[in-house]
Amino acid sequence: MKTWLNIEIKIFQGTEMKNLKYCKFNKIELSDVFFDSLKADYSGFKAWFKKKELADEQAYVFYNSKNKIDGFLYLKSETDVDDKIDPPLPIVSTLKVGTLKINAHGTKLGERFIKKIFDHAINGEFEQIYVTVFSKHKSLIDLFERYGFETYATKVTPDGEEQVLVRQMQSLTGNVVREFPLFNFEDRKYYLLAIYPEYHSAFLPDSILNNENHDIVQDVSHTNSIHKVFISGIARTKVMKPGDLVLIYRTNDGKGKAYYRSVASSIGVVEEVKQIKSFGSESEFIKYTKPYSIFTIAQLKEYFTNKKKSYIIKFTYNAALKKRIIRKRLMEECMISTRTRWDFMSLTEAQIKWVAAAGEINEGLIVN
Repeated sequence: MKTWLNIEIKIFQGTEMKNLKYCKFNKIELSDVFFDSLKADYSGFKAWFKKKELADEQAYVFYNSKNKIDGFLYLKSETDVDDKIDPPLPIVSTLKVGTLKINAHGTKLGERFIKKIFDHAINGEFEQIYVTVFSKHKSLIDLFERYGFETYATKVTPDGEEQVLVRQMQSLTGNVVREFPLFNFEDRKYYLLAIYPEYHSAFLPDSILNNENHDIVQDVSHTNSIHKVFISGIARTKVMKPGDLVLIYRTNDGKGKAYYRSVASSIGVVEEVKQIKSFGSESEFIKYTKPYSIFTIAQLKEYFTNKKKSYIIKFTYNAALKKRIIRKRLMEECMISTRTRWDFMSLTEAQIKWVAAAGEINEGLIVN
């Protein structure tokens, strides 16, 4: 197993995530300098790469603005017991992070690869994911641990001893981020949050409104991240607590009646809600909001200066509805009342469950 993460100490502010591609090994340039460290540290890397090429296998490759590789991820279904892992892994359906290297400029690229790992785990109905990492790669270990991976065992290889990190995909921990992308409906509250059309697709690219189901292989936008920050002027949003579910509702796009054009598109889990006045400085506010919002630094500075929008909602982007649900159905079948303005409102457990079922959310995301 080859796992690397090179971190540069600076804020990531613009690499185009649209350059993440899922392609066959024979389309990947092994001569790219990106692979030099792997070739130097693992004598069998070239042979391994050639084997995957002959087997017509695929991997994720991230290309930077100069068309050079900045990230590589290979995933495989683990069918054999690895007797070098001590203690042995539980014998359940397992997704292995086979080879991972990232030249990251902050956190976004690492999160993007983590999200792809989870996409495959959910789509393939895997019960656990594991990755082996040398202890010197602390930044990589921190990234995996942030999203619920735990050190389970060790693995002795010709290149040294590696930590074996495992993420179980059938249990919740009580921590929103470590649970991602999983969620459940018990012991929490549920809300509808409206977003204007001009922001919706840029903010939630997996929820772009078309007639195709979300494809785990496609990378639709550089804004497709695990976390989202929404700036709201609605004081009622302050009632939301970590773990609450939020149903994203895209308002009318002006191309017809809202009855048919406004839609529920996705479900997230609230991480926290902060008032803008809680930030001690403009720089603190921008550092918190910029990586996960659609606004420019200039726009964020204006928000902070004028305090026009006073509530900052941070949530994990867990599920895009495969079938978007129009306002007509939300009113007539889900029984959401029109007596309350649909900018922000409470929902019942029955209503959010109805949306999840009608929207055909992958059941693997929901822990009962």
